[in-house]
Amino acid sequence: MAQILDASAVVIARTGYERATTIAIATEAGISPGSLYQFFRNKKAIAEALADRFVTELGAAHRSAFDSTDFAAIPLDEVLDRIVDPIVAFNIANPGFKALFARPDMPEGLTDAARPIQAALLDRIEAMIAVRAPELPEAERHRTARVGINLFQALIPLVVATEEAERPLMVAELKKALRGYLGPVIG
Repeated sequence: MAQILDASAVVIARTGYERATTIAIATEAGISPGSLYQFFRNKKAIAEALADRFVTELGAAHRSAFDSTDFAAIPLDEVLDRIVDPIVAFNIANPGFKALFARPDMPEGLTDAARPIQAALLDRIEAMIAVRAPELPEAERHRTARVGINLFQALIPLVVATEEAERPLMVAELKKALRGYLGPVIG
């Protein structure tokens, strides 16, 4: 089953969800379409299982970024390193993630799978902002967290698409953009 999910991630990253087919996924996995159907009834079921796997792995990246860090005690550059680096690493390791989750017409099952992890990330960013800027009103913390997340989401496809040799420079640019936005608020 993992082999099918790995193959589906590759195919979806390469062609997008709409153009991905169960035949292409089976071919990428090195199995017959009949074998694929023993595990998944259709492309949507594969996408839902892949979404569940991505959500689990992204949750681990979030925990790595946020758990056991005293955000009040470290400089902003270190805050950005601790938050950005594991989430960038997840996105690089899972190119099918954006192809699956960045769709405006995402099926309900995929939306449901993503919603809790998105809410948890927003809560964690808001909590980090609250620790670094406790005087900030709750509404402003929420707005700042949302804009910061959207800045990251807007730039991560560029980071992932960049050649490996150039990628550290692009990650530095991502952090520079976040530092420019967040610095006046939590710097």
